[in-house]
Parts: sequence; C-alpha cells; structure tokens
Amino acid sequence: MDIKAVILAAGKGTRMKSETTPKVLHEILGKTLLGYVIDNVKNFTDEQFVIVGHHAAEVEKFVTDNYSNAKTVLQSPQLGTGHAVSMVCPNLENYNGLVLILCGDTPLIKEDTLKNFVDFHNSNNSDLTVMSTIFEDPTNYGRIIREDDNSLKCIVEEKDATPEQKAVKEVNAGIYCLNWSKIKDAFSQLKTNNAQGEYYLTDIISWGKTQQLSVNAYILENSDEIYGINSRSNLATASKIMNRNTLEKLMGEGVTVVDPESTWISADTKIGQDTIIYPFTYIEGKNVIGKSCKIGPCAHLRGGVEVCDNVKIGNFVEVKKSKILSNTNVGHLAYIGDSELGERVNIGAGTITANYDPISKTKSKTVLKDDVKIGSNSVLVAPVTVEQGANIGAGSVITKTIPQWALALTRAPLKILENWVGKKK
Repeated sequence: MDIKAVILAAGKGTRMKSETTPKVLHEILGKTLLGYVIDNVKNFTDEQFVIVGHHAAEVEKFVTDNYSNAKTVLQSPQLGTGHAVSMVCPNLENYNGLVLILCGDTPLIKEDTLKNFVDFHNSNNSDLTVMSTIFEDPTNYGRIIREDDNSLKCIVEEKDATPEQKAVKEVNAGIYCLNWSKIKDAFSQLKTNNAQGEYYLTDIISWGKTQQLSVNAYILENSDEIYGINSRSNLATASKIMNRNTLEKLMGEGVTVVDPESTWISADTKIGQDTIIYPFTYIEGKNVIGKSCKIGPCAHLRGGVEVCDNVKIGNFVEVKKSKILSNTNVGHLAYIGDSELGERVNIGAGTITANYDPISKTKSKTVLKDDVKIGSNSVLVAPVTVEQGANIGAGSVITKTIPQWALALTRAPLKILENWVGKKK
C-alpha cells in the first residue's frame, strides 16, 4: 500500500528563544532536527509533505535544497495541529493509501519503529492508529483511554482528565497512521471548541469513533524516541541520548571508544572494526571511516569525510569534506579541507590546506598523491596538486603543482647573528 508522510514543522518554538533559526532547523551533530525526521521516513514513504509556517522561507529552502521527494505546504495562520494536517487535503484529494503524521521536532524516532507502527496498523485492520508510550510520570501528556476490547476510546488532555484518568500512564506520542480515504473528511469537520481556540489533531479520534471506524493505539517500548524538542535544554538532552545510542551501536560493531563520556559521533557516520576513537573527538555530519584507524584525541571531523583503512588522524586535527586513502598519517595540529590524500601520505604537524578564497568566496581542492610527505608548519594554497612521492620542506608555502619525487622548499635562508643576545644584555 502507498504511504505518504505529513511532517508538522510550522511551529514557532517560542521556548527555543531564537530570533534567527526556526525550531526544526536547530542541529544535533551537524544535522537539523527536521532532517532526522525526513530521513527516517523517506525510505519507505512515497512522498513527504512538510507543513511550514514560522520562518517558512528558511524551512522551505532547507527542504528543497536537500530532498527531491519532499514538498512544503504553507500553514498560515497556524490554527492548531488538526488545521496543519488539513493543509495537505488538496494534494491528497484522490489518494487512497496510508498517511503517516509525525512532528518535525522529534529527531530520535527510528525508521524501524515507524515501519513497525505501520505494520501494526495494517495487521490490526485499523483505520486510524495512534502511537503511545508508557511514562512513569505522565504529567502534562494526553492520556490514552482504551475500550474494554483494548481498542482506543479517546485521548484525554490532562486539564480535562478525571483523577482516575490522570492515573493512566499510557500517553499520546503524537504520531498517527491513517487510512486517508476513510479519515480525510474529519479535517473539514473539526471544531475549535477548546481553550486554545484551535483545531486539534487528537479530535480525529472521537470523529473516527462516531463513524464506527477501527481506532487503535500502538505502544512504543522506548519512550526516548518520541522526546520532543521545545527548548535548548531539550536539545542538549536529545543530543546526549542520540550520541549514547550511536556510541553503543558502534562499540557493538567492534569500534573502540576510549571514553564515551567525552566523545561525540553522528548517527550518519560509519566506522569499521578495530578503529579506535580517542577522547574529546567530535565527529559530525555524514562520514565513512575504515578499519583499524586511530582518530584523536581532540580531533574534529566536520562532515563529508571518507577515511580508508589504517589511517591516523592525530591530536587537534580538523578534517572537512576530504578523502584520505589507506596508511596515511595526518599529524597533530593540522587542517585538511576539500582535499584528496593518497596512500602512505604523511602530514607534518601544523600543516594546513588553505582552501578558501575570501574575495571570490570560493573553495578549491588540494590533491596529494601517494607517498607524498609534507613537512611541519606548511601551507598548501588550493587549488594545488603535489604529485606522487614529492616532499615538501617544513615551513613551506606551496602555490603550484609539485612534480613527482621532487623536493619543494620556500624557506628563507637561515641567518645567525653571533652574540646578539649577549650584546642586548
């Protein structure tokens, strides 16, 4: 059956206290909250609709720049979650498949969880399924109230709940799966008879019950996955949860993380067996690191990095958008950006690839072929190529192609002034 996703991303995110960045474009390890959500649905849904509102232009640009199969739909004014979903009705007028509804500020939700949720919906012949979870302290969450046959009866918000209902620990997780052809009419019949004067998405449940439809709730075992981001504090908490999950997965696959408490690695980074990640290393974005590498301590990989086997990236080394082939060593205090490094290359301490031209605002590439040796404290001014086996003397500034097996030096002659210090004294 066809599946389309609707992602709610129109909210202002007032508690984030940000004038310039909409809530869903805040980042964890170099990737936006909205990016995590889209990535977790794009592989099993035919189309994704992102509902935009606050900072709509910025969110729309992010979506169109990064996702070919996602569309943005404007919600203006923002009149509640039910109103947000109703904005896609014209796009789905003749659609007969499933619609998955989720929030753009829940980056911890996993693709497998969403697939299991859809499978539950189908296997139970549901017309509408709500994801729920169990909280020992369910304060401030809408409570899941079930029928005697275990189907979903309703969701009761805390302010409207009786003492008996408040004791229920099963709460609404805010993710829905709908048989669209059977539920779509609900969105034209929602009412605003509530304290907020908004159209609530939760009201489609009571509507479904009045239509004698099959309404169910699916219990999510790991409640961390529906952790929502409403503040900078929430962002920090979610970042730690995501990082912990990533490090546990990597260690289970044969990667040594010397100190998980001080190490940060993005979920989009793949690392081979027997690689060692030393403390205070920060790896963000999408990267591939091979087997038997040594990274850090205090290394920073900024995304777009491909590292082959048996590579060492040392202390205080920063790497961005570069490919490093096997058995290469990047010594400490180096910067490697927009570069290709061959096999058996040695980068001396303090070497940088000067890849950015601030006048033209363009970035250029540095290419170091196999067996190249770069002396300490050298600058490679891109675009530049150092051919196979060439050596660069320490302290050199390289601005043009160096032929293979050559030695390149730009060092000024050494001058020694005898007894200069003694005379000063």
